[in-house]
Amino acid sequence: MYLCNEIIQSPLSLEASAKYYFVKYIGELISLGVACSWTVAAISSEIGSRHLGVFVMNVWRMALALLFSAFLMWIAFDCPYPLYASGTAWCWLLMSGVVGYFFGDWCLFNCYLTIGSRYGQLFMTLAPMFTAITAWVMLGQELSWRTLLAMAVTLSGIAISVLSRNGNHHVVVSLPTKGILFGIGAGLGQGVGLVLSKVGLDYYSSDVPASILPDVENYLPFGSNMIRCVAGLACFSIWLLFRGEASRLAGSIHDWRGLTAMLVAVFSGPFVGVGFSLMALQYTAAGIASTLMALTPIIILLPSRWIFKQPITLRNVMGAVISCIGVSLFFLL
Repeated sequence: MYLCNEIIQSPLSLEASAKYYFVKYIGELISLGVACSWTVAAISSEIGSRHLGVFVMNVWRMALALLFSAFLMWIAFDCPYPLYASGTAWCWLLMSGVVGYFFGDWCLFNCYLTIGSRYGQLFMTLAPMFTAITAWVMLGQELSWRTLLAMAVTLSGIAISVLSRNGNHHVVVSLPTKGILFGIGAGLGQGVGLVLSKVGLDYYSSDVPASILPDVENYLPFGSNMIRCVAGLACFSIWLLFRGEASRLAGSIHDWRGLTAMLVAVFSGPFVGVGFSLMALQYTAAGIASTLMALTPIIILLPSRWIFKQPITLRNVMGAVISCIGVSLFFLL
């Protein structure tokens, strides 16, 4: 009691206590910030895609994320690109960018346009399941009964959200099949891309001289993400040219609403969200960080209601909560 009174009465003690708990839980705070950042990115991406189109939106998004990352690399290493990354690290991270950014984000943005960002983020809870399966196949990691239980819970949450009963009391899918397939593809791309980026980041970290590694360790995730952005930009640009839609890219500079949404999506998604999600793993346990970052399907419910006028039902809330619980089980069991 005396200690509590002393802390309350002393401004210095309050400041010291706040600093102590901030440092102690910085990983958890970063993880919550990432969940909010991904919520902002999802909503702004849906708005931007409706104005600019999926491919134009992603070309702008990857290009600006690449510039932001290059600026950060210049500050950290006095060089605008990942200076110490070897060819092996580049190879793995480029593959991660093709799978995660090109395939995964192409599916995700089309999912936004088909069934909305709220359901898109719900399907992204499949990413840990695909990550676990990919790590089992590629890295030989154990696929235990706990992991299978987490998969079952996650799939149950999604099923609650997308299934309903019609007038004849038959269970039917309440969402377009195309949107569901895009959502599954988004989760698949994210999950496989994460395993590939993990391998690439490990190679990148081993490439950095041990004498400077402690000083630049926090910047390595952003360097890794920069390489992934290179792959994403190249793939989306080539595909845009292949479709003969290059003129849409030039015309998009006149759509200020679409460009504003794109800028918000770039800053909160590929730059802040992805970079800080990797940073959070350096300050707290992977299970805690991943659980907190997986709260986006719940956080996004209210903003979607306010911005897109989408009703929130008990079934939506239950499905999102159960899916998030399923994600947490991947890391906490």
